[in-house]
Amino acid sequence: MKAIIKILLVSVISLIALSSFAQKKVKFKPKEIYKTSSLIITQISENAFKHVSFLQTNDFGYVPCNGLFVRNNNEIIVFDTPTNDKSAEELIKWVIETLHCKINAVIPTHFHDDCLGGLKAFHDNNIPSYANYETIELAKENNFTVPQNGFKNLLELKVGKGKITARFFGEGHTKDNVVGYFPNDNIMFGGCLVKELNASKGYLGDANLAEWSNTVEKVKKAYPKAKIVVPGHGEYGNQQLLDHTIKLFKVQ
Repeated sequence: MKAIIKILLVSVISLIALSSFAQKKVKFKPKEIYKTSSLIITQISENAFKHVSFLQTNDFGYVPCNGLFVRNNNEIIVFDTPTNDKSAEELIKWVIETLHCKINAVIPTHFHDDCLGGLKAFHDNNIPSYANYETIELAKENNFTVPQNGFKNLLELKVGKGKITARFFGEGHTKDNVVGYFPNDNIMFGGCLVKELNASKGYLGDANLAEWSNTVEKVKKAYPKAKIVVPGHGEYGNQQLLDHTIKLFKVQ
């Protein structure tokens, strides 16, 4: 009898172990969870969501613009606002009413309106904003809504029991561009410093072409564990986006 019980016990333990292993092997499947004519939200990991809004431009037409928000313990931090206050209000309302989360902060990753065009809506909802000091100065010069809190090279903020960082590595798309990182899910928000695979150089009006590749080299070295990389425009991917951007702007 003892032998039978022992065999049954081993079998149960083995089944539990196999079940646990199988669950770990199941990959998260990204899914679009909200869509209107002005805002699209796609869940790209258990606790990270890409938001897409749209900007009418003279040179590139009607452009989809990416942002990211990350979640931990019902708290959220947003990287880049939607492109205008209406879309930003839509995002804020959806997060509060659907996810039942509190937005701790918003971080524009550079001064263009595809990053802070909806900043007033966040301020109106008493959500604090943080940006590179250089972004604050450029926002003032261009008469944009000005981020409230500044940092020089590195910002760390709590989100639930986790944290995010926003870090300046050097000039590229603009002289103020920073990169966001969420270590819990190993997700990087490269913003417009990082290009999607096979993308062209895009808008260069405020770019530092001589430093762009070098800056992304530093980003790659700093975040070797990044599994998902979200660019400012286009499809997200992995570290191949960094390699493509480095090659695209390599000074010959």
